[in-house]
Amino acid sequence: MICQEILQLARQSSTMIATAESCTGGMIAVALTDIAGSSDAFDRGFVTYSNAAKIDMLGVRAETLAQFGAVSEEVACEMAEGALSHSRAKIAVSVTGIAGPGGSEFKPEGRVCFGLAQDGHPTRCETVEFGAIGRAGVRLATRDHALHLILKALRDQATGL
Repeated sequence: MICQEILQLARQSSTMIATAESCTGGMIAVALTDIAGSSDAFDRGFVTYSNAAKIDMLGVRAETLAQFGAVSEEVACEMAEGALSHSRAKIAVSVTGIAGPGGSEFKPEGRVCFGLAQDGHPTRCETVEFGAIGRAGVRLATRDHALHLILKALRDQATGL
């Protein structure tokens, strides 16, 4: 399973992981911590559903939220960087999106922004359009994509990329 590989690679490189989650409400952290012994590779998870929580817990700037909105790569980047700086982790993933139902013309249901912050690397952010696959579907797809981002980063780290 992907979570076991993530934890194994993190242990091998002495890399702690943190998550900063909005639309998934902690599902990424749950996936990782469902495995016994994960505390030697998983440091903490931040569930920052409200804008106030993003500001208070992760240091996301109010100006960034006002200018770009909570569902934006800019906020996802600041969330990931905040999780990294407010933990003992060396890698942090963040997610913020529109799980649905609903959305708007400008921010449709299924749009999720991801951030990946890693010691010694520039923060990477991306947006994925999962589409209107239902709230549960968007949340599961978001969890899985975030786990793949962590896995790829750990694999790249292991191979020196």
